[in-house]
Amino acid sequence: MKENSAAMEPYDVIMHPVMTEVASRMLESENKLVFVVNLKASKKDVKQAVEELYEVKVERVTVNITSKGVKKAFVKLHPDYKAADVAIKLGIL
Repeated sequence: MKENSAAMEPYDVIMHPVMTEVASRMLESENKLVFVVNLKASKKDVKQAVEELYEVKVERVTVNITSKGVKKAFVKLHPDYKAADVAIKLGIL
């Protein structure tokens, strides 16, 4: 019952990055970035969008939907890439 999300554009998938105290700790220690994403986006959509928009290689994507109905994606980057470098490009660090 997979919906057809292959047509999702990268800018439709990723809404904005999240930079909280916990997210900054994850960025430094686990090489992870946190994004608020479209509720209809799959892990595969998020991976493709991050790789295309930020020119990095993604190792793993974990998603959860908060009690407020917001979908967050935790994106672990390949060890060859630094999440801090991407965060600096985004202007959140």
